[in-house]
Amino acid sequence: MKYLFNKFYSFFNTIEGKIAFYPTLFAFFGLIFSLISLSLENTGISDWLASIYDGFIIESGDTARTILSYLTGGLISLMVFSFSMVMVMLNQASSNYSPRVLPGLISNKNHQYVLGIYLGTIIYNVFITIAIKAPENNNIRIPSFSIFITVLLSILCLGAFIYFIHSISQSIQVNNILSNEYKKARKRLKHIIEIQKEEPELTFPNTDNWKSYKSQKTGYFQNVSINNLKELCKENELKLSILPIKGSFIAENSDIIKTNKEIDDELALKILSNFNFAEGEFVKDNYVLGFKHITEIGIRAISPAINDPSTTINTIDYLTNLLALRLLKKEDEIVILEDKQACIWLSTTCFDELLYQIILPYRTYCKNDFSCIQKLFLMFSFLLKQKTVNDNYYKAIRKEAKNLYDDVKYVLKNERDLERLEAIYGQIA
Repeated sequence: MKYLFNKFYSFFNTIEGKIAFYPTLFAFFGLIFSLISLSLENTGISDWLASIYDGFIIESGDTARTILSYLTGGLISLMVFSFSMVMVMLNQASSNYSPRVLPGLISNKNHQYVLGIYLGTIIYNVFITIAIKAPENNNIRIPSFSIFITVLLSILCLGAFIYFIHSISQSIQVNNILSNEYKKARKRLKHIIEIQKEEPELTFPNTDNWKSYKSQKTGYFQNVSINNLKELCKENELKLSILPIKGSFIAENSDIIKTNKEIDDELALKILSNFNFAEGEFVKDNYVLGFKHITEIGIRAISPAINDPSTTINTIDYLTNLLALRLLKKEDEIVILEDKQACIWLSTTCFDELLYQIILPYRTYCKNDFSCIQKLFLMFSFLLKQKTVNDNYYKAIRKEAKNLYDDVKYVLKNERDLERLEAIYGQIA
């Protein structure tokens, strides 16, 4: 049962980011609510509503249909307009910032909630309209209470539309996009660091002679159900090494796991079923994507098409804070059992490689803009003053500072800039 729950939870996390998930859920609730509302009509709830204020009662079936048709048509137009705004927002974000930020914008729950409220109300209205009988059925009462609920839901939709306009205008601003990417990456990184603090110092066995097993799927490795793998390792007295790094592309029949002993095909397939592959990338599952997205926004901003060095400097500020936090994370991510025995080793991006991949595009595209170069050297200087769990991280920082210095000193022509470069680099080297 616990295994199935973990499996379902992992599946839920995968589909939760889909733009159609919550609207579909709200549509289902709209159907259920309409059936409940019509059932309440048999209890005389419309008479109770009339006792409070008889202005809520509608006695004409044609009038009721007209009101419901008017509200339903208006809500459909509102939903189409809102959806069009989402598409415009995604297109603008892709053009001006980076296509990598689209999964994060699409998975914005607030926008999904608004579209869900529209869809749920439309479904509710449709079934209430069907329930209104023809005028010749004089013995059938008009569902006044259900129609009153329809009016209230329509007012709620108007309020949701106003909120949607505000939210979408905020979410498309580059500062908010950067802030959201930073917060998600920081949250994920802090979670890993807190877990590592609670774990004892462990070393994982050498895996060179372990048995490897191949992937049965193709796609981007998004996440893995660690809790399920822990249960499988415990039940089968198994140690497991996960070879790919989260976010990397996995081709079919490529090595994906290693085990300390040979296992049968059934157990291998059971282990591999806990790997989630997706076409999108989510920072909440992989903090490295946060670094990647922020870097891409900064490089796009410095391009001749955008020419916004201020945004590039802002991205360096966010990266500085994230890298300072990354200094507190250990290189190895090892999952342990209840008896403090290591059972799973996760492949991760080492600090040296992470820093290199971040700085590489900046020193390639920003070396002609000395304002950005200064900011990068200030970042290096700041990081060297921060606490770290591994002194080798400082070596990686000085190495990248030297790479940047070597590239920039041959590009700058102004003596004042060269003097300032020597002064800044001298504080680091």
